[in-house]
Amino acid sequence: MPSLLLRVKSKLSLAAHRRVVDLLEGGYASVHHGRSHDFDDLRAYVPGDEVRDIDWKATARHGQPLVKRYIASRRQHLVLVVDTGRDMAATATSGEVKRDIAVLAAGALGYIAAKHGDVVSLVAGDADGARAHPAGATERHLELLLRQIDARTTLDAPHSDLPGLLRWVARGVRGRCTLLVVTDDVTLDDDAVRLLRRLRAQHEIVWLTIGDADLMTRSGHAAEVYDVRELATLPAWLREQAPLRGEFDRTTEARRGDTARVLEGLGISSRRLASRDEVVPGLFALLEEHRRARR
Repeated sequence: MPSLLLRVKSKLSLAAHRRVVDLLEGGYASVHHGRSHDFDDLRAYVPGDEVRDIDWKATARHGQPLVKRYIASRRQHLVLVVDTGRDMAATATSGEVKRDIAVLAAGALGYIAAKHGDVVSLVAGDADGARAHPAGATERHLELLLRQIDARTTLDAPHSDLPGLLRWVARGVRGRCTLLVVTDDVTLDDDAVRLLRRLRAQHEIVWLTIGDADLMTRSGHAAEVYDVRELATLPAWLREQAPLRGEFDRTTEARRGDTARVLEGLGISSRRLASRDEVVPGLFALLEEHRRARR
């Protein structure tokens, strides 16, 4: 199997031409409280950096703002909390497989964390239970985590169980961590909300939703669509009905809005991704929103 981390790094390299990766790194660094006073090196200023960190002499010499980078006094811990139920093996809004978007998102933030000297672990789960994979900071370790996500997210996997996954994290993850939750388009029930409120009191949480495909036919003749949740084919004639399309759109919009409002009410920054192309800028926007919310 080709390296999953190599795909992630290739996507980051493409984004780097637009300086998005520098912004993403700065956004990730700003998530964590505190730092040491051990100077490491200089890097270009990105929005979100502290003005007090600007090295004015170096800035004058180079003609562009440069900030001091410090060695962290202790490693931070990023936990990838990934829903690997069969719904995540379905088609995303863009027509890509949701699993591929999830792997890219988890890999991108995991790679940035490892570059900052932090450790990355994984908790993946479905209706058959959750499984934790230990923390590490090497590229080889991150590759193994991504392969676990990829291997467990199949059409043969059990249903999703987001409350069960969050329950495992609440019981099994010790110390203060940053949690990146990657999940399907879901409705947050009372159990999930209670668990998130508990987790939010202990950890920093950012949330990524991988958007569902549009099941309705907007133009032309409907192709065959398979519902992975119910393991059944959705009739083409049914998806071509205009009244049904309207009801589908209203229900979908209401569900997504409810989820966004619940997360906002809990103080959890969230983002919805529809494609692999949205991953890097979406992660930056997510971290920037999280940073602003903590002010």
